[in-house]
Amino acid sequence: MKIAFHGAARTVTGSKHLVTLDNGKKILLDCGLFQGLGAETDELNNHFGFSPSSIDILLLSHAHIDHTGLIPKLVKEGFTGKIICTEATRELAEILLFDSAEIQTYETDTVNKKREAKGLSPYHPLYNSDDVVQSLQQMETVPFDQWTQIMDGVEAIFTHTGHLIGSAAITLRIREGRKKTTLLFTGDIGRYRSVLLQPPADTPKADYIIMESTYGDKRHDITFNTIETLHDWIRRICVQKGGQLIIPAFSVGRTQEVLYALNQLSLENRLPELLYFIDSPLSLKATEIIKKYKDQYNERLQQVLEIDNDPFDFPGLKYVESVEDSRKLVDYKEPCVIISASGTADAGRVRHHINQCIANPANAILFVGYCGSKSLGGQLLSGTKDVEIFNEALRVGAEIGQLQGMSAHGDTDDLSQFLSAQQAESVKGIFLVHGEYAVQKDFCDRLQTKGFPRVEIPAQHEEFCLPLPRKRKRIAMAKSISA
Repeated sequence: MKIAFHGAARTVTGSKHLVTLDNGKKILLDCGLFQGLGAETDELNNHFGFSPSSIDILLLSHAHIDHTGLIPKLVKEGFTGKIICTEATRELAEILLFDSAEIQTYETDTVNKKREAKGLSPYHPLYNSDDVVQSLQQMETVPFDQWTQIMDGVEAIFTHTGHLIGSAAITLRIREGRKKTTLLFTGDIGRYRSVLLQPPADTPKADYIIMESTYGDKRHDITFNTIETLHDWIRRICVQKGGQLIIPAFSVGRTQEVLYALNQLSLENRLPELLYFIDSPLSLKATEIIKKYKDQYNERLQQVLEIDNDPFDFPGLKYVESVEDSRKLVDYKEPCVIISASGTADAGRVRHHINQCIANPANAILFVGYCGSKSLGGQLLSGTKDVEIFNEALRVGAEIGQLQGMSAHGDTDDLSQFLSAQQAESVKGIFLVHGEYAVQKDFCDRLQTKGFPRVEIPAQHEEFCLPLPRKRKRIAMAKSISA
């Protein structure tokens, strides 16, 4: 058996891991879009590093676009197999992928008008809505906590990770002749003190583990009060300064956490009387889906439901759906809170709001999640005073901040707790993915002190043979295959 790492390798985006069995069958774990990697992004998204038609089956950990966003391209270029995921993941992936196709079409049209004027050949989007439709037809759902045979000699079980509605760790039991191997793919691991969701579930004992490591070197501040901090930002910026508070937030997961915090302030009669705009049609659709899966809410939220049947709604909340209304909102001058995607401010409607407000020191831009260093959000959080938006150089006058406590990723203690279900001495190898390299090296050291003898940090397109040799011997880096 071989495992090759074609995404989220020494970076936090583009999750894509390929398991090749001894009989040649290929299982792909996630098929995510690369985001926020600057000039490298297009190249990484255009070349998988393997032939899509060679893949037999695709298993999805959850719906976030950095884990699902290249599925339609995979299908477009020849993948015809089943796509297996949980029911909630399929529902969320549907709206996310259609949104991604729409954004690509719009942005490609804009770019091509400029290229045509310069006499350059046109760009083409990675995929369109027809490719999304075909992808959805290939999706099949499985329940949590139930072993399912996915192909001859291979069973899979999906267990809760508490990262997002429908998110799962995937454990594979693989029989090759007399050899039996158990492989765990953690997907993204949530927090044991999640604002909305149940904590991660224990997983079966594994021989090998592909593990996320986003916050492998950090501890979330458990004393940090998100609701109080958010309240302070709203009062200071909107009430005292008369400015606007722009909150870039991913439409699925993070926006609902912000809404829940605002709802709590409303229930306590402390929410300032302002308009709170959600400028994202996708957020409205995602919120309606998330409301359907109340069984995945944590105990605290279940108690809130006893007094409030909609924990994501409150007076003053307005959803902005049409492009025309979004444009009108850009010109709105009154104090307000605007929540819009994307969370890293690299795409979507939020860029228009940032473009409008960034020069005014009365305004503020408040990030509520992880931003890669090369993303617009990462640049702003680094303290830069000059940025480029829509090919225009802008001076940063607005206040920039971040709610550190609002993260759906577990910290180093959460990741260690997740591994507590394993017997360290029995785990033959851990492969760290979905993390920055410096963070992964730190977390690698921590895992080895906890008794896990073999921890690898794969590079992009690196391939390993299982069982791992006693002395580390890497296979030569695989070359990208241009489809």
